[in-house]
Amino acid sequence: MQELQATKTLTNPLSDLISDDIYDMLIGKGLIHERAVRDYRIRKKFKALRAQKIRTGDAIDALREEYPYLQFDTIRKIVHNPPKQVSV
Repeated sequence: MQELQATKTLTNPLSDLISDDIYDMLIGKGLIHERAVRDYRIRKKFKALRAQKIRTGDAIDALREEYPYLQFDTIRKIVHNPPKQVSV
């Protein structure tokens, strides 16, 4: 049971925002946009790297190692252009 809980926690990349149960429910209903979650994680990791006084270019290079399918400029756009707020 402990191992299952640890696995669930690892699969919720938004655990600082929503609970694992809510994340699982939203995923199950197709309400989570995976690219938006990826971009959120990239921005969060970039901020953490910059907080450690790592240069911007080096931080982007470090993120490219984790996301090799993304170009340098793509990651730069993700971290420097926050998502647009949708008004309803």
